[in-house]
Amino acid sequence: MDANTAYVIDTFFALFAFVLIIFMVPGFAMLEAGLVRTKNVTAVLMTNVLIYAVASMAFLLIGYSVAFGDFGSDGMSQWAAVLFQMAFVGKVINIMSGGVSERAKILPLLAFAVIMSAIIYPIVVNISWGTDMIDGTILDLNMYDLAGSTVIHSTGGWALLAAIMIMGARKGRYTKTGGIRVIPASNIPLVTLGAFLLWIGWFGFNGGSVGSISSIENANAVALTILNTNTAGLAGAITVAFMMYLKYKKLDITMILNGALGGLVAITAGPDLYNIYQPILIGAIGGLLVVFAVPFFDKLRLDDPVGALSVHLVNGIWGTLAVGIFTDKLFLDQLKGVVVVAIFAFVSSYIVLFIINKIFTLTADDNTQLEGLDVNECGLEAYPEFKRAF
Repeated sequence: MDANTAYVIDTFFALFAFVLIIFMVPGFAMLEAGLVRTKNVTAVLMTNVLIYAVASMAFLLIGYSVAFGDFGSDGMSQWAAVLFQMAFVGKVINIMSGGVSERAKILPLLAFAVIMSAIIYPIVVNISWGTDMIDGTILDLNMYDLAGSTVIHSTGGWALLAAIMIMGARKGRYTKTGGIRVIPASNIPLVTLGAFLLWIGWFGFNGGSVGSISSIENANAVALTILNTNTAGLAGAITVAFMMYLKYKKLDITMILNGALGGLVAITAGPDLYNIYQPILIGAIGGLLVVFAVPFFDKLRLDDPVGALSVHLVNGIWGTLAVGIFTDKLFLDQLKGVVVVAIFAFVSSYIVLFIINKIFTLTADDNTQLEGLDVNECGLEAYPEFKRAF
């Protein structure tokens, strides 16, 4: 194949992968809208829309240059390369915003989104996927992370942990005696739709990260990557379904879907490196980690309405370490990458969120939470004809 044809094919491939990844925008929106109470649905949807717009713009104007230097690509249109990388940035913030749903004010959250997408996330990208800014130091990461188990999912998870520690739990979530008030999902069909949109988007997320499809070798790598991505999701869902029935004699669809997402996060670091059977084990362990992590974080009184810590943070770590266990990549390099990103992402996010909280206050007051963020933050309810449950 001549160079011009390869250039066109790979440009189209990057653009197609970009479109698939953008399906994750409504995926996060529908998943979160279904998991929160009806009185907060509009606020969640508004947050997702504005995060996509604000984060993408900040990354285009500032973040891309911090991450990769000059706009450029030898194998495809530079603009396709920029779009593909831009598609990732909002996901980091979606992970964080979903976990602080039902008590986070929108505008302070957007202030954090600007800084995360322009500075914090691009620095993580730079030391992991880009040209290292500081040669010969601990920041020279040899971590293998094809599509971002650590770079994207754990980074968003560490930012979420910092946010929850600063903001606290939703009003009434935990009792003074140490009990946990169960707040059920408001719309299971939306949760299911959102999870499957995310699942579909993951094929572009991981498959597109191979970078090229214009040769037989690269086409096979893309196909294997997508196959392994899907397999890990299947394994996560099946494992959690089995565990739920074994433990409760019930099939909890929200946990099963989160198990699938946990498997998808876990495979994201190295789907191009595994054979077709290893993702079954990696995804199954990812699902199990979700089952055990959700109650663990509740015991620590870390209120996460959508289970983002369990899905993205825990499985981002597991998926990155799994590369060092199941492939010839060095485990210590994978571990170092996890630790360096953890320290930087958590500390920088905590500092930024702490300052924003002092200036604007991130958490809505008790009365606003009781009435719902839809009325107070947006002036528009998602379900105005419903009698709202407090």
